[in-house]
Amino acid sequence: MDFEKHALEVFRFQATYNAVYAEFLNTLKINPDKIKAISEIPFLPIQLFKSLKIISIPETRNLPPSSILSKDYGGQRKPETIFRSSGTTGTEKSKHHVQDLNLYEKSFLQAFEFFYGNIEQICLLAVLPSYSEQQDSSLIFMTEKLIRKTKHELSGFYHKDFEKLDDVIRKLIQQRQKFILLGVTYSLLDFAEWLNAPLEGISKYGIIMETGGMKGRRREMVRKEVHDILKSKFGVNQIHSEYGMTELLSQAYSKGNGIFRSPPWMRVFISDINDRRQLLENGKTGGINIVDLANIYSCSFIATEDLGRKNEDGSFIVLGRYDNSDMRGCNLILDS
Repeated sequence: MDFEKHALEVFRFQATYNAVYAEFLNTLKINPDKIKAISEIPFLPIQLFKSLKIISIPETRNLPPSSILSKDYGGQRKPETIFRSSGTTGTEKSKHHVQDLNLYEKSFLQAFEFFYGNIEQICLLAVLPSYSEQQDSSLIFMTEKLIRKTKHELSGFYHKDFEKLDDVIRKLIQQRQKFILLGVTYSLLDFAEWLNAPLEGISKYGIIMETGGMKGRRREMVRKEVHDILKSKFGVNQIHSEYGMTELLSQAYSKGNGIFRSPPWMRVFISDINDRRQLLENGKTGGINIVDLANIYSCSFIATEDLGRKNEDGSFIVLGRYDNSDMRGCNLILDS
């Protein structure tokens, strides 16, 4: 696909129909008509999702002609749902006014299958206790839909029912069934300690995938330390990771070593932390900017509060957060 062509089309669409983004461009004295390359597109600060309604609503049902996932999605005056970040005590939550849930579903399903194959051949086990209490969590919405898509009778949420989870995993190994255990970091650590010893065969049929986050339940650890503990406890060679956020409609995945890759309609750029419009060369550490073309009815160009590095092949590493940024409920583990 011609990613730059798609990005420029979406940029012009949102510069026209997204009032907040248009005002942001105006403040920067940016004329959208003069933007000719993706490297020139300004990224909207993600913290604005906490106080403003970030939506792109066209006056007609016309989309950019090369809309990445569909050619016939139409704008709506009212959002189908509002996702909120999990937040922590005393912090304001980000809000994502999702205009089209079908588009979100299509994005996360295609991204998941892009990296892990046909979901109907996988059993998905989830331990996300801190998120399950939120009815407006994008992670829970995605996980519930993926669980249903697996069509496997043992797929589901297990939370703190470790005895049942242990029994289910043993059954899946016995059946030689591929499975993914998806969990917030502290829950995976809790379950790993509860197991005492690795389950024989788990490395052959199972994938352990963390979404980040200690939620104040444990001391903060660098990602390598967490992954080393989980690899040892579960008896696997690699720990997989999911990188997503409330404000986006797409996710990146790591299959090990903390190296993330994006689906074709999502791309990461690294910028100078003191000048987010100044993009850096590959290998340089800076602020993570994300282009998410699925996020067409919100904003596809987001300057996150995360630090990272981009590799020559387009993959990236997440190193942590800005010191002066609010910690999200799904905070990342700092990398060394």
